[in-house]
Amino acid sequence: MHTVNLESWQHDHTFGQDTKRPGENRTLLVICLTAVTMVIEISAGVFYGSMALLADGLHMASHTAALTISAFAYAYARKHASDTQFSFGTGKVNALGGYSGAILLAVFALMMAWESTERLILPTTIAFNQAILVAFLGLFVNGISVLILKDDDHDHSHDHAHSEDHETHQVHDHNLKAAYLHVVADALTSVLAIGALLAGKYLALAWMDPMMGIVGSILVARWSIGLLRSTSSVLLDRQGPSSLRDKVTLLIEDQTDDRVSDLHVWAVGPGIYAAEVSVVADSPQPPDYYKQLISVSEIVHCTVEVNVCDTH
Repeated sequence: MHTVNLESWQHDHTFGQDTKRPGENRTLLVICLTAVTMVIEISAGVFYGSMALLADGLHMASHTAALTISAFAYAYARKHASDTQFSFGTGKVNALGGYSGAILLAVFALMMAWESTERLILPTTIAFNQAILVAFLGLFVNGISVLILKDDDHDHSHDHAHSEDHETHQVHDHNLKAAYLHVVADALTSVLAIGALLAGKYLALAWMDPMMGIVGSILVARWSIGLLRSTSSVLLDRQGPSSLRDKVTLLIEDQTDDRVSDLHVWAVGPGIYAAEVSVVADSPQPPDYYKQLISVSEIVHCTVEVNVCDTH
């Protein structure tokens, strides 16, 4: 058997995952801010007897853990980007980090609802002035964190009714999105805590404090479900957006008499996809011919199977 140099037919599968993503440094900065504020709010919530403030502090605790997972996912994906044990690179580590963050969001939503319900049944005395001051501090830090992590991809991030076609044109960094949703949820609970504490102080509506904890838990649970859906679709290799699949089919069938008999497109990282295409042709061309026809920026890895048509 002749010795063949295969290097010209081989390529790596890093797909840019070996470079530092923009969200990594921003996530590390927000972790520091969140951790410090978490300690202050939990301590103040316990000392001043505010359930809304304590919920906000505990929320920050879970988010500090979630943000740490996001930071680890960034570093792990970059470090192992060239590891051949990962068939299509480490792009899905990003989605796994986002999925883990979504689970923590869901767990915390349950904790918030449980603790708030308990406080509705067994109310405690609240030191409103001190609690309000600390709640405003938390909101200030959360606002800074939201600005740090905000990205164009997060526009309408809480509207989970987007179509698949809309998502085709978005580069979804699920890891960054999870971190962003965590700090937005923190900001929301801070706002609810402030509203509840003001209502308790000036309107004698002490029950508003735990009630806002319940409202916050419902909204956080909703965000968690949306993020779980989007990340699990990547982890389970759900078919890519229909607009991308249609584009691949049209690029072949509009330029040749050949037909696409089978097509699989799935995400292998934020905004990048792999594709497997089966083509039926009367006069089959080499696979590279079809790969050139379907040269699409979103598709970073393509495998083409060519079949001869036996009948016209």
